[in-house]
Amino acid sequence: MDDIDAAEILLVEDSEDDAEMTMRALRKHNFGNKLTWVKDGAEALDFLFCAGGYSRRQTGNPKLVLLDVKMPKMDGIEVLKHLKANDKTKSIPVVILTSSAECTDVTESYKLGVNSYLVKPVDFDAFMNVVAQVGLYWTVTNKAPN
Repeated sequence: MDDIDAAEILLVEDSEDDAEMTMRALRKHNFGNKLTWVKDGAEALDFLFCAGGYSRRQTGNPKLVLLDVKMPKMDGIEVLKHLKANDKTKSIPVVILTSSAECTDVTESYKLGVNSYLVKPVDFDAFMNVVAQVGLYWTVTNKAPN
């Protein structure tokens, strides 16, 4: 099984800079070994449902999805709808990690079943700390269903 099959964290982020910072924070705290980064919502669904470019991926859900809201092709709210509507993926913890603090995004995300909604801190150190805490909680501390 290669790393793409064993993803514990799926990062769905269209900004290369934000993705690099997130991956750096996770790696710094040893949560980046089994991380997969996809650049839009459509690619995220392909990964999760083993379709498109990921059709050869072994099935299995990550322990955590870090999901941006504002993305091309398919936004994070639409991805969340698909994940929470499917029996195979609805129990995956999803944390929205976004720059959008719009009340409609927050409200809609919680209505759809998001586990947490975090607005990305602007300060680099604060951002690194938040991502590390999220990684620790959702991949180590939290007890998820099998």
